[in-house]
Parts: sequence; structure tokens; C-alpha cells
Amino acid sequence: MKKENETSMSRGVKLMAVAASMAAAGAGHAATWVYISNADSQDISVLQLDRSAGQLKPVATVPVGGVAMPMVVSRDRKFLYVASRSQPFRVITFAIDGATGSLKKLGESALADSMANIDLDPTGKWLFAASYGGNKITVNSVGNDGLVGAVQQLVRTAPNAHAIHADASGRYVFATSLGGDNLSSWRFDPASGTLSANDPPLVNVSPAKTGPRHFLWDRAQKHAYLINELDGGVDVFAYDAGKGAMSHLQRSTVVPPGFAGKIWAADLQIAPDGKYLYGSERTSGTLTTFRVHAATGQLQVVGQTPTEKTPRGFAVDSTGRFLVVAGQDSHSVSLHAIDSATGLPGAGKSQPVGKNPNWVEIVDF
Repeated sequence: MKKENETSMSRGVKLMAVAASMAAAGAGHAATWVYISNADSQDISVLQLDRSAGQLKPVATVPVGGVAMPMVVSRDRKFLYVASRSQPFRVITFAIDGATGSLKKLGESALADSMANIDLDPTGKWLFAASYGGNKITVNSVGNDGLVGAVQQLVRTAPNAHAIHADASGRYVFATSLGGDNLSSWRFDPASGTLSANDPPLVNVSPAKTGPRHFLWDRAQKHAYLINELDGGVDVFAYDAGKGAMSHLQRSTVVPPGFAGKIWAADLQIAPDGKYLYGSERTSGTLTTFRVHAATGQLQVVGQTPTEKTPRGFAVDSTGRFLVVAGQDSHSVSLHAIDSATGLPGAGKSQPVGKNPNWVEIVDF
């Protein structure tokens, strides 16, 4: 009996040791890096998100040598791509060190214009870009080494192309036209890297002069959400993933009650579990939280949260517990802890970064 008890205790000790080892390994791989592009100081602020302390810790400042604005991270988290909106227009490829968060410049490639948005297709082999001033969208190739190649295709659009993204299948691509009040709809061939007009070729947004800006899908690809810069409207669409088609369901708003200033809506993000949607309005310096109906995808306003001055870009972390906001005119970022019961971000913890921060990427390792 004694020997049996000793064996049982020995096994217990071993299991505890294994558990401790696994926990230590997990802690070693729990680093979360936050990258902020700063347009006017022409650099990237690197910070570490410490979830246990609820803090952003400065790590490094990486020069870009151009007006650093839109960014995208490769799905394998090996590369960070940053578009410069000053001449010569280009995209810079950085290798990400998962252990330290540091960035190593690998190279840069020409873009066809000043790009307001860049994104990768699901294969990571193609880079999409949208030019606000040039009224165009483009496709560049991406090599196995992560470096962006030459412009593969250039397509003229209605005025002020602003955002471009592929759906989860990679077969359909949409791009907003802020001046044309629509999203252009495209079929995408990942073998050749070419776009061709979908049927129908446009998703029209009404009322007119609302300024379609940023958009995204829910994880199930059943609904799409669009924020409009000029009136603060947030449109909900049912999404037919088989046809790459959108049909309008609802219109809500990020404009705070009683707000009388000039509306200047900016960014839109969804919680990882899809329960909450967030939108920013720059003039009021607020974030609006929406509860997302699980079945219909429609939105209910939960409330507004004050944040950085002119919140142009923000991101929600992969746990849905924190939100990081970049303030264009405060030259700072805020970390907001999110209330799991309401979805509302709490008061922000602000800290300085570079000048004119505008884009946020959060990467887990």
C-alpha cells in the first residue's frame, strides 16, 4: 500500500512538473507586440502589451524614411508591411522577431501611388492597395522571401478609393470609393493575381455623400460592416460568400448623442468572438461600442467611450480584453481594458509615441 501511494505521489509530482514546464513554455510564447505607424515622425513605435499588468511598454522606435501610414502583418506573422505615402511611393518589408518584437528591414518596393490602405490576400502572395488621391486600386506580387514585387495590375476606380480587402475565401475583393459612395466588387484569380469585375460590379451606399471608408467581415463571413467618414453611418450587409454579394440590412451610427460638430468617422474593428463592433469618430474623440446580434448580425449601440484626440486607427487584441487607439493629434496611444460583461472599453491609459500616429497592428507570439 505504501509503495502504491509513493508511486501515486511520484506520478503527481511528475504531472505537476510537466504542467509547470508547459506553463513556462506558454509564458515564453505569450509575447504580444504592438506596432504603431507614425506619419509625421516617419517611424514605427514598437510596444509590448503586458496583459497581466494592463500596460503598454515601449520597446523601440524604427525609422521608415517616409510618411508611414497603412500597415499589414502577414498571416504567418513573419513580416510587417508598411506603406509610405510620401514620394517615392513604396512599401517597406520588415521581418518580425517574435522573441523581441524588433523589426529588421528586408527591402522596399515601388507602389503605383500614395496608398491609403494595403492588405494581403489569404495566400500571402498578393498585396492589394487603394489610392485615395489617385482613384485606383492595384495588385503587387509577393515572393516567398516576403518581399513585394512589381505592380501586377492597376485598375481605375470612382473617386477616393480608401480601403481594399479580400474575403476569407480570397475569391472576392471589395474596395471602397469615398467619393463615389460605393464599394467596387471584384473576382480575384490567385493563380494570376488579377481582378475582374464581379456581377454586380458595385455595392451602392445610400444616402449619397456619406463617404464609405473602412469595412470588414465577421468571422463567419455572413455579414459585412462599413463605416462612412462623412456622416458617421455604420452599414450592415448580409454577405453571400458564394457569389461575393452584399445586401443591405441596417444603418447605425458612431455619432455620439447631441454631437453638433463636423463628423469625421475613421476606423472599424470587431471583437475576436464577434460579439461587439467598435467604431471611431475623430472630431468628438470617441469610440462607439455596438452589440452584434448573433443571428442577424445587426447592431445595437451600447455606448461611447472618450479616447485619444482624433482617433484615426485602433485595434482589438486577440483575447478581446484590450483595445489600442492611436490619436493623430495627441501624438499618443491609449490602452483600454474592455469590460467582458458590456463590451465597453474603460478609461484609456495614454502614453506618447511618434508624431501623427495613425495605424495599429497587434501581433501575438
